[in-house]
Amino acid sequence: MSRGVTAFAAIALLAGACARAPRPATPAAARSKPMQHTLVPRPTSFEPGTGDGFVVSPTTAIYVPAGNEDLLRIGRFLSDWIGIAAAPMPPRVDVGTPPPRDAIVLQLGQIAETAGEAYELTVTAERIVISSRYASGVFYGVQTLRQLLPPFVEHEATRADASRPVRAPAVRISDSPRFAWRAAMLDVARHFFSVDDVKRYMDLMALHKLNCLHLHLSDDQGWRIEIKSWPNLALEGGKSEVGGGTGGFYTQQDYSELVAYGRDRGITLIPEIEMPSHINAALASYAELNCDGVARQRYTGIEVGFSAVCVDKDVTYKFIDDVVREISALTPGPYFHIGGDEVRTLLTPQQYIAFIERAQSIVQANGKEMIGWDEIASAQLLKTTVVQHWRPDSPPAQAAAKGNRIVMSLANRAYLDMQYDPSSPIGLHWAAYIDVPDAYNWDPVAVAKGIPESTIVGLEAPLWTETAASIRDVEWLAFPRLAALAEVAWSRGERDWSEFAPRLAAQAPRWTALGINFYRSPKVPWR
Repeated sequence: MSRGVTAFAAIALLAGACARAPRPATPAAARSKPMQHTLVPRPTSFEPGTGDGFVVSPTTAIYVPAGNEDLLRIGRFLSDWIGIAAAPMPPRVDVGTPPPRDAIVLQLGQIAETAGEAYELTVTAERIVISSRYASGVFYGVQTLRQLLPPFVEHEATRADASRPVRAPAVRISDSPRFAWRAAMLDVARHFFSVDDVKRYMDLMALHKLNCLHLHLSDDQGWRIEIKSWPNLALEGGKSEVGGGTGGFYTQQDYSELVAYGRDRGITLIPEIEMPSHINAALASYAELNCDGVARQRYTGIEVGFSAVCVDKDVTYKFIDDVVREISALTPGPYFHIGGDEVRTLLTPQQYIAFIERAQSIVQANGKEMIGWDEIASAQLLKTTVVQHWRPDSPPAQAAAKGNRIVMSLANRAYLDMQYDPSSPIGLHWAAYIDVPDAYNWDPVAVAKGIPESTIVGLEAPLWTETAASIRDVEWLAFPRLAALAEVAWSRGERDWSEFAPRLAAQAPRWTALGINFYRSPKVPWR
């Protein structure tokens, strides 16, 4: 892994904005002229400056205000990331008043946009200044600065070379996100991914200003987190995966490490334990969770909807309460995802509704707000419950009418495990073939057909792993589509593929330096 995605220091107050999922930010003024840049996501306002811009030199220093540990840590990340690409030593990080020249300044203060993640970035020949009301905005300004500097800085082997300056063009950027919830989901149940793999995915999310990682921790094929009160869930349920591999699971210490790693990158972790279906790994681990008292065999296929806990047994709800309690205690974020989708056998509609409402009360009793796939909207939901809309042919009107917030994850637009086209060697296509223009050319509000924008809190891009057995597979399925969906979540204005495609193509040198195994779609004019 290259230095550019591993050298973050702790940024304690950068928990992602999806931690509270506020209403979407107030739209900014329309741009007055076409943008001329290669940034992804597209910023709200981009004004080219004059001159040659700022060159990082051996005397360049990064300045942060005294007494602000968050900005100090962001400054140290920026220094580590630039490394020795511009000089024999990384830029030093100083505290206090910056000089008039040769400084990169990270500061808090009043800016025109009031949203917490908004920032302003100004580059002149004398200095670079990143300003925000909050540390989270400064963090995103630094991610934009990364894209302004040459891609070779991302590579850990880069050394200072006078003939190859580390230069940022003169520019003034004012930027803020459209949606507060900008998420990706990684299924670690069908195939298990190591702690380092998940960290790698979070690093790449942060570069593209995504702020929530939904971890799908259990399914028919595997149980991936230690539950101390039910140890066989991990010890037995964690032994399998699709295709018959060895599986694996995260200890509670591993999970806490992932929570902290995400927090330091502005990413809130959202745990999901699937129920009442997609739960064969648990049914194989504990016989008493089955109505007939017989443990199920481990499952390594990819069919769905055949399993369900015994909703009439008290032990089922003790099991759910214990699992939710232990995971919630490790999760600072406010949400717990219960799945709730694709219950195709065993339960009547009345049993399903009663189960969802009881699971919701358990989640609430453990101090979290429930999230579920859009099937849960048939139940009586609390106003705090979030509905994740995934079925293209099932409009979210039912959830909206009940006053619930909605996250858009349409399977035919946002599912990263779909094949690009029929020649794709991995991926499925039950929802659609999704090439990069398909992931980009849609609007989460418009497709909701009359649902108020205030109800839709954001976008999430799920990646199910029936066919993805390694992090290289995950990267190939995710990129470039995850970058396209990041722009859908962050940037306002109508989609223009002809304008976006060249900007996306310009990411190729940076992604190559970062070692990303991305798909070179023929629809993109790659450099």
